[in-house]
Amino acid sequence: MGTVGNTKGRRERLRAETTAEIKQVALELMAAGGPDAITLRAIAREMGMTANAIYGYFATRDDLVTTLINNVYTSLADTVEAAWDATTPAQGPAARIQAWAGAFRDWALANPEGFRLIYGDPVPGYRPPEGGAAPDAAHRVCTGITALAAAAWPHAEPRYVDSDFEWSDFDPGLLDEVRPAFPDLPPAAVALALHIWSHLHGMVSLEIYGHLRSQTRSPDKLFREELTQLMRSLGVTPQS
Repeated sequence: MGTVGNTKGRRERLRAETTAEIKQVALELMAAGGPDAITLRAIAREMGMTANAIYGYFATRDDLVTTLINNVYTSLADTVEAAWDATTPAQGPAARIQAWAGAFRDWALANPEGFRLIYGDPVPGYRPPEGGAAPDAAHRVCTGITALAAAAWPHAEPRYVDSDFEWSDFDPGLLDEVRPAFPDLPPAAVALALHIWSHLHGMVSLEIYGHLRSQTRSPDKLFREELTQLMRSLGVTPQS
């Protein structure tokens, strides 16, 4: 029994290692050649495997892409939630927003291929499964963004006093995610969440895609300044 168990354990370990390598190679191919560079044949070639052998791990290219998206989204959700949970409401909205935003940027810089996979150009021909490739993790990230708006809302609300946003202005799927988590927020707060996200996503995207290289030697300082000005525009006093 011991020999059989050890053999099974080795096989499972080798399969897990090969699966992880397949996913890493897929991301590297995408980084080098764009989303359409992800093919099972190309991955097999890079790994010295036969095309038939790799189908034993992922039946189709779309199965692989779905797994990648789910893994990447989960990694991001875990990272920003940990940063958020490391702060408390008593520390004020600035500390919580800065922690979440900083964790988001740090994660993106450490995982540029993953960022491009979920927030960049779509993989040509990819068809996600019903409900999306990473419904739970994507929901967690979306809820986290809305939590930023909820933290800032007591300060930002006066700036939206003349807002004419209605629930019908937003995608029903988005509302299904955020309204149960934040039942007291009005429609304008959802607009605020998208406003905050556009700033964070925009700055990080510029950095990930290399568009800031010829403009600044201090992208970190630029990001922190953008975040500071964003919070001031919301009536939130940023922390030094």
